[in-house]
Amino acid sequence: MGGLCKLIPFKGGSVMTRKIRVVHYLNQFFGQIGGEDKAGMHPMDRAGHVGPGMAFAAALKDQAEIVGTVICGDTYFGENMDTATKEVLDLIAKYEPDLVIAGPAFNAGRYGTACGAVCAAVAEKLQIPVVTGMYHENPGVDMFRKRIHIVETSDSAAGMRQAVPKMAKLALKLAQGEPTDAAVDGYLTRGIRKNYFAKERGSARAVEMLVRKLGGQEFTTEYPMPQFDRVDPSPAVRDMSKARIALVTSGGIVPKGNPDHIESSSASKYGKYDLDGIDVLTAASHQTAHGGYDPVYANDNPNRVLPVDVMRDLERAGAIGELHRYYYATVGNGTSVANAKKYAAAIAKELVEAEVQGVILTST
Repeated sequence: MGGLCKLIPFKGGSVMTRKIRVVHYLNQFFGQIGGEDKAGMHPMDRAGHVGPGMAFAAALKDQAEIVGTVICGDTYFGENMDTATKEVLDLIAKYEPDLVIAGPAFNAGRYGTACGAVCAAVAEKLQIPVVTGMYHENPGVDMFRKRIHIVETSDSAAGMRQAVPKMAKLALKLAQGEPTDAAVDGYLTRGIRKNYFAKERGSARAVEMLVRKLGGQEFTTEYPMPQFDRVDPSPAVRDMSKARIALVTSGGIVPKGNPDHIESSSASKYGKYDLDGIDVLTAASHQTAHGGYDPVYANDNPNRVLPVDVMRDLERAGAIGELHRYYYATVGNGTSVANAKKYAAAIAKELVEAEVQGVILTST
């Protein structure tokens, strides 16, 4: 391939004059293998660029070339994270890259988790720069933001045109050893604080910010604080002996065979299941779909996660009025905040309509 060569810095101050070698990581969908039906595919690689790699190749211009693309199914990676990470890392390493780009994953939870895990492993094992892109609510952000550079993207692939140039620009900066800044380069803050000498002392800067705030002007705090939801607790149930109580779980307990195909990680749905006539869950009737904990004990006795047996005992003893006929289940492992809020709102609406007075939430 033609084009100009660039000086690439390496440890010890040495440089080389050739194009930056890039490997691109994609899931089965963006890797043009298939949709959810191919999510269980094992890692594979292809020479050159694939799918969105074409846009990255154009954005990187003559400074870098995508020498290989590694593709892995989201489900396979999520259910075999340690094994999949090693397999992907081995495929990446054979291309002897100077830089790895993953995604962008937007708000796809399983894909984001995979991109983050791949980038973190490459940075730690191969010790080369890495860049990925995600929506700020992608669970992969909280899992990996302190270890890698994550460019903020929109929540869907509709933002691909905006994401690629930002990711490519940051990737080249990192590969060439240039300084970066979250505010300038568009990546999510990593929680790393750096010492520097400011022109004005702290008291003067604080007063200036206060004056701007009081005047309704824009200002940027030097110490951004995390934001948390504040939820006022509901009043206590007045009479449990007459109350209808429901079970809701993020522990993934579903009827045998997982009829709704709830994903083992970064669930895109929840299930509603009938408990009518069921006094106890058994290994023959129910299982866990959760991929974030050892399923052996939950599969052996699903009541350990969803205590239907205990609730029936309380019902017979008159400690509660009745157990609600339906329970709701999803997988909390890697599920995005946005999806969790959406599921909660839908489930709560149904529970209120069913005149449920109390809910027992179980996890893992």
